[in-house]
Amino acid sequence: MNKAEYKDMWVYIEHDGTEIRKVSLELLCEARKLCDAAGEKLAAVLVGELPESEVQKILECGAEKLIRVSGAGLERFSVDAYTELFTQLCRKYKPSAVLVGGTIDGRDFAPRFACRLPTGCTSDATQLVYDPKTGDIEFIEPAVGGKMMAVITVPFVRPQVGTIRPGTFKYVPGGARGCETIEERFDFPIEKIRTRALSFRADEYDESLNIADAEVIVCVGNGLKGADALPRYRELAVLLGGKLGCTRPVFDRGVLPYKLVIGQSGVVVKPKLYLAFGVSGAVNHVTGITDSDTIVAVNRDPEAAIFGYCTYGIVGDMDEVCDAMIAQLKARA
Repeated sequence: MNKAEYKDMWVYIEHDGTEIRKVSLELLCEARKLCDAAGEKLAAVLVGELPESEVQKILECGAEKLIRVSGAGLERFSVDAYTELFTQLCRKYKPSAVLVGGTIDGRDFAPRFACRLPTGCTSDATQLVYDPKTGDIEFIEPAVGGKMMAVITVPFVRPQVGTIRPGTFKYVPGGARGCETIEERFDFPIEKIRTRALSFRADEYDESLNIADAEVIVCVGNGLKGADALPRYRELAVLLGGKLGCTRPVFDRGVLPYKLVIGQSGVVVKPKLYLAFGVSGAVNHVTGITDSDTIVAVNRDPEAAIFGYCTYGIVGDMDEVCDAMIAQLKARA
């Protein structure tokens, strides 16, 4: 394979017909930096219709090409149709890379079309680095339970395919650069779609479970004694105008729901204030909080890894420290 024949980096634009998922906009902004480093163009792949106000967001992220796809079988996401669509598009245009949000749908079809091309697909990368010597993208992510950082490349084949966890990068539009629109028609036989929608029911929305954009987060780790100890941490979060979060072991114990998990196996957060109670500081958790403005860690173990990442550290019993913080806040009210 001649890698020089492959050019332009693509970002799949995931949306619900009215609004673009934020992860796609985050990827556009990060891919813009990669394209500038590589001297390639940034292309957005949009399947279906979107309001022009949403399309404008794509342009403001610096996309230079907009591949708009329409056709039968694309009315709603289908892993069968989208896998075949991206397989054919990649064979036709030969992009150097395809970046997909690490959502339920993205993780479903990205490795499938990568396998058909065939090429490699990296999942849940937390950092993307362009290597000018090789022309490869380095997909960096925690591995071995967060004990090391793996650097994954696709050196011999193209395109380089990867899924990236929502919230990993910042959505910071840099302005439109002038964009070429390419119209593509793709019809996928309905009878080949192996799933069909029987009904639709919107999820019950619980704002307390939406922690991705919270400015203050009180996170409890495996040092938590049990569910009976949770009320004090919920109270502290409320007093600070924030929300409660947790590490993966707390979810595994059945104490808190998965949507509150922070880190590689959960959500990436960027709060102004992050309070970590009883959090050990494993890499797979820390990767989800590195962009926090201020990190306060509380742990009875002075050698806990979390103290290597925090702004302020407190060695002590997490419950006692939490109670003291609550008392101080109430005294100032």
